[in-house]
Amino acid sequence: MPPDPAPGQPGQLRFGTAGLRGPVRPGPGGMNDELVARATWAVGEWLRAAGHGSATVVVGHDARHGSEDFFATTTQVLAAAGFDVVALPGTSPTPLVAFACRDLAAAAAVQITASHNPAGDNGYKLYAGIGSDVAGAQIVGPADQQIEELMYRAPTTIPRRPVAPDARARHNRARYLDRLLTRFGRSPDPLRIALTPMHGVGGQIALGALRNAGFDDVHVVDEQFAPDPDFPTVAFPNPEEPGATDRLLRLAAEIDADLAVALDPDADRCAIAIPEDGRWRLLTGDETGAILAHRLAVPDGVVASSIVSGTLAAAVAAAAGARPARTLTGFKWLVRAGEPLVYAYEEAIGHCVDPDAIRDKDGIGTAVLLAQIAAGVRRDGRSLSSLLDDLSTRHGLHVTVGRSVPLTTPAAAAQTMTALRGATTRTVAGIECALSDYAGRDDDLRTDAVEFTGSDGDTGLRALVRPSGTEPKLKVYVEVVMPFPPDPATRRQTRREADALARRAADALVR
Repeated sequence: MPPDPAPGQPGQLRFGTAGLRGPVRPGPGGMNDELVARATWAVGEWLRAAGHGSATVVVGHDARHGSEDFFATTTQVLAAAGFDVVALPGTSPTPLVAFACRDLAAAAAVQITASHNPAGDNGYKLYAGIGSDVAGAQIVGPADQQIEELMYRAPTTIPRRPVAPDARARHNRARYLDRLLTRFGRSPDPLRIALTPMHGVGGQIALGALRNAGFDDVHVVDEQFAPDPDFPTVAFPNPEEPGATDRLLRLAAEIDADLAVALDPDADRCAIAIPEDGRWRLLTGDETGAILAHRLAVPDGVVASSIVSGTLAAAVAAAAGARPARTLTGFKWLVRAGEPLVYAYEEAIGHCVDPDAIRDKDGIGTAVLLAQIAAGVRRDGRSLSSLLDDLSTRHGLHVTVGRSVPLTTPAAAAQTMTALRGATTRTVAGIECALSDYAGRDDDLRTDAVEFTGSDGDTGLRALVRPSGTEPKLKVYVEVVMPFPPDPATRRQTRREADALARRAADALVR
């Protein structure tokens, strides 16, 4: 047995949310070939115990440092263990791997990626397939604990066998694009789009998907289009981070675009920006969620969002006769919110827009659908901005603000949460609030979080605070809801007031 720390000891890389993620480096605390081999051996044993000993397993990888080597290790260990391995050729955006898991009725799928983590990181994401409660979804407990325990029983020498290419792997990309065309159709339109894949692996396939849908006037950020594991033009490869979309917005302004689209490096997340009053406005995940809920919600369909997301999409869904559902954070929970699931999203720009085919975030499919929505409202003489205004008129202006607060140690997060729970004064930004402690719930929303809710006249305030699951940080999510007036000048003032209140509330909670 390798001389690694036992499960739970400091310094080791844990098999947690959907798999592994961490810095590429030797040792138990890093992503390296030995760790990937042991994790894959453990996944094989876990599948064998579930009766899937010779079943199909899909494996893909992005373009990060170490991805190609980790991909080879994963495919070879699974093949030597007797599995029917579908090794996707070249680099693959994460949605293609999630799609293949369901499309090929695989027992599992593995994607080598660290999504939008810093350049030095990599990861190992696991999807459960046939025989699981939701085929093609990220794993949930106790599978993660079972696999981690198995990792520590892995032999010192793990057999490997090369995997030959096959037609299923070669055809996966075309089948994914065909599915997008089947699901969302083709509506040729001269909508002008600015696009960046942010040095990731989604650029070429996103272009193909948009062209298949009828959008030929697509301009890319050249210096960010080719995959580059160093992400040289951004401080942090996440479209939500300040400055990450600067080049995209400059391009959009230069070409007089109608829509700007940013994918994260593995293309499972999508951010959009829209022209408004002579400037470019980057929409929040909650605003995009409301637009997509307006399009996708159908009577009796389930529209899922998490406890940290805003509530406008849920209001839009309910008005359409859909059933809004609220889950814990993470798409492993969102895609299990209920059936028939028609849409799921989280404020961190993740959107599941075709749950029948992909039970995870899909930035490429999201980009196609948003382009179609933007083109449709433009043909009607409107815009995405006016659509958001219409939704705010019906359901109230919803403004959301998030904060991430670094702490010195994980213990500091626990101390802060204890202090919040025991506070004698529960006034947030001048509004008296009731406190709900999610740790005391007896349902599926039980977690380490507290939520403050209150109102002042027609103004509603909701603020949720929780510790990060991976870092010594507190995460704060604030939502302000106000009536939305009809006069454009008054609307601008109302937006400013709501945003200022949300920011004051966030600042008050992180002090």
